[in-house]
Amino acid sequence: MSKVATELMLFLLSITMLCSTHAIRHTHLNHHRDPLGDSDVEGNWARLPWYQAILGGGLFSIMIQWFGLTHGSRRNRMLVGFDLLLICAVIATAFITMHPVLMYHVLVMILANTMVGFFAVWSVHHGCDDVVYARSERHPLINLLTFNLLYHIEHHLFPAVPTNHLPVLAKRLDSAAPQWTQQPVIPFLAPANQYQESSVTQKSNSLDTEISLIKES
Repeated sequence: MSKVATELMLFLLSITMLCSTHAIRHTHLNHHRDPLGDSDVEGNWARLPWYQAILGGGLFSIMIQWFGLTHGSRRNRMLVGFDLLLICAVIATAFITMHPVLMYHVLVMILANTMVGFFAVWSVHHGCDDVVYARSERHPLINLLTFNLLYHIEHHLFPAVPTNHLPVLAKRLDSAAPQWTQQPVIPFLAPANQYQESSVTQKSNSLDTEISLIKES
């Protein structure tokens, strides 16, 4: 997809989802550069208790939009600003016309955006550290229902791999570096003996070797 087509798609998604996807792109790329680090405004939501992550979901959405609007290149800030103008126009149209379909869409999207911080960030990063910074789910039904989005450590280690190939990548990671997949997203669905303790030192020292093995397999 060309750059122009990508930008147009992001504008369309911003209108549909009622959140700036240009802001999300900026914060998510930063999240991958510094996962759970001091500058990771997205990932640091996982440091909250679960109930705060849920109840403060609206604040998370605002933080992401604000970070995108105030950080990054001038061009990106302008794109985020245009996203927000379009979103405001959609919401204003809904409340002025009171069209039932448009009103339903606006209210559902606002509610959905308040849950993103919990489901898309907290659930896959809570309890992790700056070495193994994401969880990974192995239950086939859960992965089917979530379109493989819970293969999250795989996504971080190999972000260019499409989600439909993540199950294959997960098997390679389980074989070459099982200590990297010891934290499931939904622990009570995982077999008790599947996840073994492993020291952070071992994980850190063997990362380069393990990733090389996965790429070669």
